[in-house]
Amino acid sequence: MTSPADVAAFHREFDRHPDDRVRLFAAVRELVPGGADAAVLYPGSYVDIGPSVWFDDVTYVDLDKRAARFFATTGQVADLVAAKRAAVGRRQGDPTGIAFHHADYADELPIEDGSIDLLVSLYAGFISEHCTRYVRPGGLLVANNSHGDASMASLDPANELVAVVRSVDGGYRATTADPDRDLRPKRGHHPTVDELHQLGRGIAYTRPAFAYVFRRSDGPGARS
Repeated sequence: MTSPADVAAFHREFDRHPDDRVRLFAAVRELVPGGADAAVLYPGSYVDIGPSVWFDDVTYVDLDKRAARFFATTGQVADLVAAKRAAVGRRQGDPTGIAFHHADYADELPIEDGSIDLLVSLYAGFISEHCTRYVRPGGLLVANNSHGDASMASLDPANELVAVVRSVDGGYRATTADPDRDLRPKRGHHPTVDELHQLGRGIAYTRPAFAYVFRRSDGPGARS
């Protein structure tokens, strides 16, 4: 990979959701404290650069060697982000605001606790268990429930469900949440932490959403 064209081809080959995540982050960006200047952490990102289309300070984390190869081409990745920003009519911003750690998010990351405005958890396990320590009070967690992290996050008393994101006409829309309805199990009871670990996935809710947006507090009972 020696040119922007090569990096773009690599991204097209390995991006599992071409530009779908760009639409997802477009739906949630207005909710995030700090707006475009928010600090975003995306563990288990693989080669998804959707957040960088809308935010100028994004840290990606993944163990996959292909992700490491992709993000190592920093100039070309910045050019790819710039092209995607132009496609949605957004200003270029600072191309240096992209960082990547080839690491396991369950290990300690070189990130200051309480410094992140938005934590992203999509299809990568129980990220909230390991990484909410990095989220500042008032910051957000966006989690889907395929691997159970929305269910896991809902068990933490320091997480308040504030919005849900649903697929609408090929895009996404974030709407105000009603925890009593949006987190109502379709069958049985709310699982415990141990039960979620045993399941390795989320439970079904009566009103399923693509993703769930939680606001983090520093109140009593917070897990880190």
